[in-house]
Amino acid sequence: MPQPIIVVGSSNTDMVIKAAKFPLPGETILGGEFFLFPGGKGANQAVAAARLGGNVIFIAKVGNDVFGEQALQQFKREGIITDYVARDPDRPSGVALITVDSKGENTIAVAQGSNGALSSDDVQKAESEFEKSDIVLTQLETPLQTILHVAELVGKFQKRLILNPAPGMKLPDDLFPSLYLITPNESETEVLTGISVRDNSSIKRAAEKLKEMGVANVIITLGSEGAYLYNDAGGKHIPTRKVKAIDTTAAGDVFNGALAVALSEMKSLEEAVDFANHAAAISVTKMGAQASAPYRKELMNNL
Repeated sequence: MPQPIIVVGSSNTDMVIKAAKFPLPGETILGGEFFLFPGGKGANQAVAAARLGGNVIFIAKVGNDVFGEQALQQFKREGIITDYVARDPDRPSGVALITVDSKGENTIAVAQGSNGALSSDDVQKAESEFEKSDIVLTQLETPLQTILHVAELVGKFQKRLILNPAPGMKLPDDLFPSLYLITPNESETEVLTGISVRDNSSIKRAAEKLKEMGVANVIITLGSEGAYLYNDAGGKHIPTRKVKAIDTTAAGDVFNGALAVALSEMKSLEEAVDFANHAAAISVTKMGAQASAPYRKELMNNL
């Protein structure tokens, strides 16, 4: 079995309405379908990694409510180690309200709930797991101070830290040199670098700037166009497979979970991006967040 992958992040319950279009401000749209799915960027990435063969430890906080209990049971069914998923007696579990239009695009509003209480102390309880791990994956739906503590522990044990900087926000300069890999999409790249990603030239310039900020390896995800990998060896666009998108809600999370698995299996960065592209492409052909994450057998059958 490969070394553990630690995922630190959020757990939400996603309430999804699939409609013909997004409502305008003040507009009510009738019709559509309603779905209730487990979600949250951290949980989505943990589930994606586990389904693809990763040995996953999840560090998170859920409410002491029915959504929290359902989430814990789901993680256990997926084979995720939940020893460090804490129950918050004071705050409800996180909730996301998602609208998906006829093109498969989405808008998302999130109430953090217990995710906002995931603390450095919660992470510190798992220090021994960091020492045994290989890859640590995190995002930005939990407090930034907690993420900075994750970076400290990763640095202490010289492990590889992947940051999926979503939702996009400005980050402290001293965080970037601690990152083995950063995986922003186009809008998050612009938030971090100030460079609007519109063509091959601007993608390269933005990746170069992130590298100059101290990140060892940069992957800018480009949706249906695949991803751009940049490091000391130079830059390369890695295309993805063309599919008909039904719901793109968790494509980025599936990409990151798959990337962590591939790297834990000692694949090269280019191989890992191709693996992650493939997993994400399968995910957008299904509704839901965690529900859309493919299993390893499904991915291998679609190669």
